[in-house]
Amino acid sequence: MPDIKHFDPDETLDVVVRLFWRQGVATTGVQDIVTATGLNRSSLYATFGGKQELYLAALRRYRERRSQPMLRRLTEGDRGLPAVAEFFDSLIAVRCSGEYARWGCMVSNAHAGAENGDPDVRAVLDRHHQELRDALYTALTAAAARAQLAAGTDPEATAELLALLAYGVNLRSRAGADARTLRGTVTAALDSIGRAPLA
Repeated sequence: MPDIKHFDPDETLDVVVRLFWRQGVATTGVQDIVTATGLNRSSLYATFGGKQELYLAALRRYRERRSQPMLRRLTEGDRGLPAVAEFFDSLIAVRCSGEYARWGCMVSNAHAGAENGDPDVRAVLDRHHQELRDALYTALTAAAARAQLAAGTDPEATAELLALLAYGVNLRSRAGADARTLRGTVTAALDSIGRAPLA
């Protein structure tokens, strides 16, 4: 008789994403996962493999379900700098309020943790960084076409700068920085690259 799963692996993975996202990998044990999902170890291992495989699946799920939709909105409509400002506003809102406040970003947390030494984790982080950078570059290219950027602003270098700013927002919010402070920093950064309004 085939082994019939009496649980939904998709729903289980969503639970595990939230667990790793909130607690991090180092402080999350297999027993924590068993308790959160209500499954026994053998079911978890048979479906996902060990803790590291489960973490990788969760990290990929986070990237697909959380990060990529935000990046798609960043590039929609060729709006330029308003899209970038909206991206950061949304980022700060979700990091500082609501259900996931002070959890940071699962990807940024991985950049700052020991788990980034794993080559498979590093590959996911590098892929995410490229997607973030590319989305920002697309928005900045649209901004340049709309004459929204200050003279001499390099969209490629600025995309990298703003990607690093996004990581900073994520990590500082997890450490307790308030939304007002983070918005002030983002506003200063965007003002520095935007074209001053005509007098």
